[in-house]
Amino acid sequence: MHCFTHNTAIVDDGASIGKDTKIWHWVHICGGAVIGERCSLGQNVYVGNKVIIGNNVKIQNNVSVYDNVTIEDDVFCGPSMVFTNVINPRAAICRKNEYQHTSVKKGATLGANCTIVCGTSIGQYAFIGAGAVVTKDVPDFALMVGVPAKQMGWVGRYGKRLEFSNETPRRANCSESGENYVIEGGLCHLLRMGNSNK
Repeated sequence: MHCFTHNTAIVDDGASIGKDTKIWHWVHICGGAVIGERCSLGQNVYVGNKVIIGNNVKIQNNVSVYDNVTIEDDVFCGPSMVFTNVINPRAAICRKNEYQHTSVKKGATLGANCTIVCGTSIGQYAFIGAGAVVTKDVPDFALMVGVPAKQMGWVGRYGKRLEFSNETPRRANCSESGENYVIEGGLCHLLRMGNSNK
């Protein structure tokens, strides 16, 4: 393997891990997991068998990525954030055949201690605030906070909150990247990318 694995980590046979990925203290990766290149898995991270993780994903300490979770490229998973895969778990009832799929799209941020209830999709570059509880699908570029999570605005690819004009269609410019955004059909769309290839 062309990756760094700390000597306390457990990587089960069969796991696929891309080059330049870093696996830190007391991580456990199950044999069916697929992890891309240039990822970082912090202390006490668990990755289940039926998990796909893209490239350049940052998973901070104490995160468990359970079966049926797919994480696309450039996603940030904050410390102690939570994934689930069963809607109504009971210790005495096996529901492994009822796992629901959770999808986190490219570039999204999942803040510290947030919870992503299974069966939801987090849109590209969405930003889930610390401690929020997501119970339904989140659009691209949406800023979500609270319990349950509610949309409080929009963010650009760089994670900066966007301030939209009152004209029709409503437009915004990211001061950091120079990128332009528009609201159409109640959703945020990127019109022009900046100079960075992030």
